[in-house]
Amino acid sequence: MTGTGSIGRRLTLLLAGVAALLSVLSWGMVTMLARQAAERTQDNVLAASVTAIAETLRSEQGEVRLELPYSAFSMLGAIGEDRVFYTVTAGDRTLTGYADLPVPDGRGGPGRIVFATGTYRGEAIRIASVTRVVLAGTSPVPVTVTVAQTRDGVGTIAADLSQLAAILAVAFFVVAVGLSAIAARTSLRPLKELTAAVSRRGPSDLRPLRRAAPSELAPLMGALNRLMDRLNLSLRRSEDFIAEAAHRVRTPLATVRTQAEIALRSVTDDADKQRLRQMIRAVDESSRSAGQLLDHATVAFRADDLPRAPVDLADLAARTVAALEPTAAMKEIRLQLDAVPAQVSGDPVLLDSALRNVLDNAIKYSPEDTVVHLQVMSIAHEARIAVTDQGPGLGEGPARALTERFRRGSNTEGIVGSGLGLTIAEEVLRAHGGRLDLGAGERGKGTCVTLVLPSS
Repeated sequence: MTGTGSIGRRLTLLLAGVAALLSVLSWGMVTMLARQAAERTQDNVLAASVTAIAETLRSEQGEVRLELPYSAFSMLGAIGEDRVFYTVTAGDRTLTGYADLPVPDGRGGPGRIVFATGTYRGEAIRIASVTRVVLAGTSPVPVTVTVAQTRDGVGTIAADLSQLAAILAVAFFVVAVGLSAIAARTSLRPLKELTAAVSRRGPSDLRPLRRAAPSELAPLMGALNRLMDRLNLSLRRSEDFIAEAAHRVRTPLATVRTQAEIALRSVTDDADKQRLRQMIRAVDESSRSAGQLLDHATVAFRADDLPRAPVDLADLAARTVAALEPTAAMKEIRLQLDAVPAQVSGDPVLLDSALRNVLDNAIKYSPEDTVVHLQVMSIAHEARIAVTDQGPGLGEGPARALTERFRRGSNTEGIVGSGLGLTIAEEVLRAHGGRLDLGAGERGKGTCVTLVLPSS
């Protein structure tokens, strides 16, 4: 299945994007407010400066007089190292200061401070101007006080505040990304808990999910429960079908074999006897294949959710030998068992199926009047059952290939078989954490099949 990325990563990136946008907006707003605050501060100081100068205006002997107060300019130095320009004009006459200093237009009348921004001597300046009427003798004279200051200090203050705002915005972004990751992980925790609850179940555990979950996950849980209900029904039907099919195949085959044996004893023609023997052989092959297919299906179902119980391989081997002794006696084969207690943990039904298939193969491929030897031993942390026969061996080609389904050796021609016995044994052992070892028998003759399981 092709992945489309992590939901947690997507959510974190989305929240981080929102945090980045908010950080940029906050930096822009703080920078703008800082600029406005610095300009407002400069305007207030300029206003206080022109007001202080204007308050010193007086009339003496019919002329306008003033004294420039030191405080009017010292307060401007508090803003920065900016240059200060001023001019005081009475009518069209400059009383003091820079005669070419621009004076704001549109003055709003006596006593009202007017601000403007301009350029003087190649530098940007902020200008404050106020006009007062002074009686010079009997004539009122409008006197204009103008003070200007360069804007480098304002820019420096605004830049410093902007830099501080940028640092705070970056810090906010970093913290927000961390919190976004935590929030994303916390938000997805119910989904991970649901995933863990499903993962802990065995393949055959198809019970409905019963756990508290956010409302957003309710449709998902409902869909999962419906899916598990359908799977459970499908598995039950499959198991019933396999069991029923095996039963319906075995029963008529047994009937056909019985009738063929009766007919074989009653006919005298050699050709008829040969045909009946071929029929009996085909029935045996079909019956054996049906049985092993059922065993293989049983292994597939039980291995997914393996029930474990203490099993003594010596007792298991003794029961299997007792069950197959009649089959071995028909070929005058003797089953010899040498066993010591060997405890393992596993499914007794599957372990019996594995050993039964291996032992059945040994009997089937062994010549008449021979011995099949079973040895149960415990070595280190492993328990082993070695089954050795005196048959034709594993044939040519790699021995491991014989554990594949329906694969038989090159030297088994003429012997009834389905090629599933070793497959079943290996799948059982793999489900138990063990392995199936294949090799030659004693002195290189026959076959030795060893079932290896971890000791309990």
